[in-house]
Formats: sequence, C-alpha cells, structure tokens
Amino acid sequence: MTYNFHLQPQTSWTLHTPSGESMSMSDLLLLLEAVNQAGHIAGACKSCGVSYRHAWGVLRRAESLLGAALLTTSRRQGSQLTGLGRQLLQAHRKAAGRLIEVQEDAAQEFSDVLALLRGDPQQVPRLRLHASHGFAVEGMLRMAQSQGLAGLDLRYRSAIEALMALHRDECDLAGFQVPVGPFQADMLAYYRPWLDAGRHRLIYLAQRETGLFVRQGNPKGIQGVHDLTTEGVRFVNRQAGSGTRLLLEHMLRQAGLRTQQVQGYDSSEFTHMAVAAHIASGMADAGMGVRTAAERCGLDFISLTQERYFFAVRSDRLEKPIMRQWLALLDSPVYREHVGGLAGYDAQGVGAVLTLEQAFGADAGQAVARPVLKEVMA
Repeated sequence: MTYNFHLQPQTSWTLHTPSGESMSMSDLLLLLEAVNQAGHIAGACKSCGVSYRHAWGVLRRAESLLGAALLTTSRRQGSQLTGLGRQLLQAHRKAAGRLIEVQEDAAQEFSDVLALLRGDPQQVPRLRLHASHGFAVEGMLRMAQSQGLAGLDLRYRSAIEALMALHRDECDLAGFQVPVGPFQADMLAYYRPWLDAGRHRLIYLAQRETGLFVRQGNPKGIQGVHDLTTEGVRFVNRQAGSGTRLLLEHMLRQAGLRTQQVQGYDSSEFTHMAVAAHIASGMADAGMGVRTAAERCGLDFISLTQERYFFAVRSDRLEKPIMRQWLALLDSPVYREHVGGLAGYDAQGVGAVLTLEQAFGADAGQAVARPVLKEVMA
C-alpha cells in the first residue's frame, strides 16, 4: 500500500489600512474570480454560494477601505473588474503560482518520511525526476497519478540544478531545454559539464515555441529583444539558472546589448505562468516564456525560437521497471494528444531515447570546448 501526502495550503490575505482598520480578503478574491469568469454579479453569487446582499457588502466595504472601485456594472455589459480589481486578482494568482514548487517539495518530504518510518523499501520513491515547471511536465505528472503510476518523485528545479543533481546521483531524470538553431551549441556548452555521452541518454519530451509575452495589443510596440532596452519598457525575468533566462542572455549578446540596459532584468519569477500573470496584471510590459502561458493569460506573443525539451538519464537505469512504465506513459496516445493540444507544443517524437550525438549532431562534441557563459555584464 502506497501512502502519499497532498499539501493543500490555505492562503489568507488580510488588508490593513493606515487608519488601523482591517478586512479579510478571502471572500473578496473569490468574488472577483467568479465575476471575472461569469461576467455578472448574479452568476458570481451562485458560483460562490453567497447571497446578492452579502456579495455587495463585501465589495462595498473593500472599495471603501481601498478608496477605489473594484467593479463596474451596466445593463448591456454586465459586471466587469476595474483595473484595480484585475490587478488584485492577478497578484493573487501570481502568489498562488509561486507556491507550486514549495507545495510539491513539502508534500514529497512528508511521503518520504512516512516511507522510511514504515521501513518498507517498496514505499521509497523509485523514480526521481528533477525538472523546471512546464506544461508538458505538469500534464505528465497528472496523467501518471490518474493512471496509478506510483513511485514518481517530481521536484521542480532549474535546468542547471536538475543536471547537477543527476551528476551527483540525486535524481534519475533531469529535465532541460535546448533551442533549435544557432543558439543550440552555446546552450549545450552551459549544460555540457554535467552530461556524459557514454554514461547518459536523452529522453525526448516535446518541442515548444518560446518568445516574448506582451500586453494585449502590444502598446509598447515590442518586436524583439532589442526593444527590451527601450525607455519605459518594464521587463520581468525568470530566475537565475533557468534555461529561459540563459537563452535571453545569449540573444542580448548577439544583439550587442547588455543586461543592465533592460529595466527589470534582475527581477525573477519561477514559472512561465508567473511571468505571464505579472504582465497581465500590468506590473510589467514584457517577459519571456512559452506560448501556452501567454495564451492562457490573454497576452500577445512574439515568437523568437523553438526549443526541444529533454530528460537526461543514466543509460544503466533505462531498464528499471518503473522507468519502462514511465516511458510507456510518454509513448501513449493519450499523452501525445495532451502535449499536441498545448498551444505552441509539438508532440512528434515524444518518448524517443537518444544519444547526445543523435539529439544534437556535431554540437554534442563541440560544446564541450566552449566556455560557460556568465551574465552579460559589459
């Protein structure tokens, strides 16, 4: 019997005013989300299970404390969130997104401790995956859980952190992405110290479209990375060590630009969705990530490149029963359909096991001699 913990944190926001008043934001945020979905206050009340009077009481008190309207209502257009209402909702979504990595790690630690205390080696996770949070990875985990594939231990890490963990034998599979085209060799040079052509094999997950997120209508007129240095353009970045941030550094270098010229370059978010939510809330004008996140947050997308996502694995572990089950899941029609249905993703070749040379050709060998790229400072 397998025991698993699922962490379900209850985040509670409380508004405190300079005058000393306070208000719980829980009901308010639920209402704002419901109004945003339903398009009218009546539908929001039904969705939240509250009375019309209670809903307006919550909204009016919040508006009084904040000194600004959160909702506009008309007979023709129903109810819509104001700019402040949208920003509050997006900030809440963004904070919730940041909890994903913490939740997964904390829940797995509980499960690991219980397994060890029971003294049953069968309960200890048998397939350890370290990977950045992505839509194909997220879907794979949900599908494994729904199909009863036990023994998967997924930890969200940057590409570099995952490959270093594989090198130290702290995980069985390490996820990383490599752009198609001229930046492939440069990115491989960064990953190459932790990849061994004789010891490792690559499992292909998917190809995805990567580019810039901009607000609807692209009010700043952004066309490429060179526009990120334009005065007044606020950028939101991914965390240091992430493949997306590293790719941006290469693109800036090719364009003859310095990271210091990008307003907001030192900011950091840990997922594509967090970057997209930051922009959708009006706190930034541009960010970088996969098309899926842009479309889910209603943003415009400027395509820059295609990336291939791989899992690196030690070749001597490919025949483990749990590994074979996992590979069968990747090769299943239902998973291929899921990946193919993600905006900007291509599912062709999912689950293929490759050598480094088969995956990257001549770049697999050339990359080892290239220097590791540091932050572009000058």
